[in-house]
Amino acid sequence: MIANYRHIGNIKGGIFLIGVFLTIGIFSYTNYLSRALREDNRAVVKIYAEIIANAVNDESESSINFIFDNVIKKVKFPIIQTDKDKNPQMWTNLPKNVRSSTQRSEMIKSMDEINEPIPLIYNSQNSEPVVFGFLHYGDSFLIQKIKIWTYIEIFSIAIFVFVGFFGFSFIRNNEKQHIWIGLSRETAHQLGTPVSALMGWLDYLKSGEDIDKILPELESDIDRLQQVSRRFSKMGSDPEMETFDLSKRVKITLAYLQKRIPSFGGNVNLINNINDGVHIIANGTLISWAIENLIRNGIDSIDNSSGKIIIDMEQDSLQIKIRISDDGCGIPKKDWKNIFRPGFSTKKSGWGLGLSLCQRIINEVHGGKVYVLESKINIGTVIELIIPKK
Repeated sequence: MIANYRHIGNIKGGIFLIGVFLTIGIFSYTNYLSRALREDNRAVVKIYAEIIANAVNDESESSINFIFDNVIKKVKFPIIQTDKDKNPQMWTNLPKNVRSSTQRSEMIKSMDEINEPIPLIYNSQNSEPVVFGFLHYGDSFLIQKIKIWTYIEIFSIAIFVFVGFFGFSFIRNNEKQHIWIGLSRETAHQLGTPVSALMGWLDYLKSGEDIDKILPELESDIDRLQQVSRRFSKMGSDPEMETFDLSKRVKITLAYLQKRIPSFGGNVNLINNINDGVHIIANGTLISWAIENLIRNGIDSIDNSSGKIIIDMEQDSLQIKIRISDDGCGIPKKDWKNIFRPGFSTKKSGWGLGLSLCQRIINEVHGGKVYVLESKINIGTVIELIIPKK
């Protein structure tokens, strides 16, 4: 049990680490894409700068204007061409709210913080190269969309972590509540049969019945109470394995239940088809508990005044298969797995712990399997247990 709670802390820590790694990964990938797009934009602007510099040789400004109007304006990101003192001369793709010269100058500063301006250089054969202006450019609309999408993704991750933490805590607390309530009901369910039987035998004694006839049944019910105590004392502890006669244990369980079936509210015939002398290495107390829970579940599923439950068995060198069949109301196929979940029950008065305990005993303690092999509505159900031979 302590290990399980330790795992709960690990799960929460895992959810947090997943959120951190996803955030780091998204930031890293976004920065990579932004750098790649900025490098592409810079390469394009450099080409434009060379075209403009070559056009300066033309005595008319019409060449530069033609280049700016018909080439540079085709780009998808803001560009401002300035003189050598960084006074705006031509521009394109600026936001609609940027209208005045002061606003354009402020935008130049903000663009230069992101992308270094590219100088416009005139190369003369008779003199040193001369810088006659600059091309300032900002991020493209695609880069801006990537940035916005990054924040949306991080916000989604934060919601995922938040929902993961609180959702997991809610589910765990809800499951714990079901388990505690179900455990209380299971305790009452386990104690109910021997206690009610003892009360019945007490009435027989008061009426003057022969004590010699009643004494074996009294001993059986007292032993039953001790068995219930042993069952619950083994919960949460490492079970001790032993070699025992499985067929004998099943016969004892069936004999006890058969005599007390009227107290369950019906007349059900229990048919034992298990061969004699079947020995396995397991925890006898827990295996008996699991089989009894399945038989009780079959009894509860029989709505008619009478019915039958058949216990069959197959075995080979590796495992033993026990099939418990009833002619009860059946289980919808969508609930074949749900019936083993803690808190799930198709019965109005059930708390959904008996079958989940059965699954824990077979699957986790003994390394076997328990599942619905077949079930049809209003015809019956077959549940199969597989117990490995160790």
